[in-house]
Amino acid sequence: MQLKMLRAKIHRAVVTEACVDYVGSITIDKDLLDASGILVGECVLVADLNDGARFETYVFEGEPGSGVICVNGAAARLVDEGDKVIIMAYGYVDADEASALEPTVVLMNDDNTISEVRKGEA
Repeated sequence: MQLKMLRAKIHRAVVTEACVDYVGSITIDKDLLDASGILVGECVLVADLNDGARFETYVFEGEPGSGVICVNGAAARLVDEGDKVIIMAYGYVDADEASALEPTVVLMNDDNTISEVRKGEA
C-alpha cells in the first residue's frame, strides 16, 4: 500500500504578491525551496491562515533572497497580499517507510526569512 505523506512544509510565509493575470503557479524564493527540498514544478497544497482557503498549484522558482511568495493565476483570487500561508509538499511512500519519514519544516519570520529548519516535526 502507498500512503500520501507530508515530506516538506514552509510554515507561515507571507504572501508578497497575488497576480491573477498570469499562467498559474506559486513563485517561491529559491532559498526557501532549497531549505525545504520543494522542487520547481512540484505540486503543493497551500493553506491560507487568514481565511482558511486551500488550493493546489505548482511551484515556480523565485529570485534567491527576495522573500517572494507570489500566488499566480486563478488561485490569486484566494489570497491577499500580506496573508500568511502554509505551503505543503507530499510524497507517496510504502506503508513500512511511512513511520520513518521525517518531513522538513521551514519556519518563517514575518519578513519571509527563515527562522528555523526542523526535520521530522510536521
